[in-house]
Amino acid sequence: MSNIILPPQKQMTTMLGHPVAENPIDQMFDEVYAHYGLRWQFWKCDVTSENNIPAAIAGVRALGFAGACITVPYKVVSIPHLDEIDADVKAIGAVNYMSIKDGRLTGHNNDGKGVVKAIQKVTPIAGKRVVMLGAGGAGRAMAVELAWAGASHLTLITRRESQGTEVAQTVTRVSGVPAHWVQWSGEVCVPEGTDILMNATHLGAAPQLEPVPVNWETVSQSTTVVDVITNPRITPFLKAARDMGCPIVNGVEMLVQLAMQIFEAWTGIKPDEAVFQRAVAKALGE
Repeated sequence: MSNIILPPQKQMTTMLGHPVAENPIDQMFDEVYAHYGLRWQFWKCDVTSENNIPAAIAGVRALGFAGACITVPYKVVSIPHLDEIDADVKAIGAVNYMSIKDGRLTGHNNDGKGVVKAIQKVTPIAGKRVVMLGAGGAGRAMAVELAWAGASHLTLITRRESQGTEVAQTVTRVSGVPAHWVQWSGEVCVPEGTDILMNATHLGAAPQLEPVPVNWETVSQSTTVVDVITNPRITPFLKAARDMGCPIVNGVEMLVQLAMQIFEAWTGIKPDEAVFQRAVAKALGE
């Protein structure tokens, strides 16, 4: 009787967040897994309440997932439920993915690294004055990484003072770069001399496509405008900026840059960027 060789067990990866329906990350990863001949699959898990995060993370461990991403609004509250965190998470205070080895969950954060790589394709960051709208889990990571990349000053515009001031203090503490908080009330007037303007909020995501309330008369044509939203690629915020003639950086480019790093961390394979670019374009129906 001949030996029966079973195929390797399928490896599962996931993302925990809310909402997750419009995020193309699962289709993108599945396409890349297939390209490299991996029997891997990516699931999106909509965790509708912060109260369910401990159980969701315990489930990641119990079900033997090979890796997991963590997205809004759970990048901060997830940290206490992990076994370890790396130096970036300790400095930033937020996590966006975990690696899993021998049942132990280690938290990492490369949100800001993806942003830095995407922006540097369009404009240098060193010496630039940055204004960021919103400072949640992703925003705080981006603010820190932009400071580490050489930004000369950061202004954080948020509705909650406690959030904005805490992130501003974190940026200065870990980088030495001056940062301050400004109250977001009504239409945002962008400070004169802003080199990079970034939307780090949920505004503009499909299907609502809400406009970001910015007074575009206060935005210089030379300002590079950045959006973290991944679907659609060109948000109302970026369209307004492009119509003004501003250079723009979209959230899909950021997703590709950080997803490539996560893929390599999980699989040990250094991917070709073109493979990820094709995969995300297909996921978005482009």
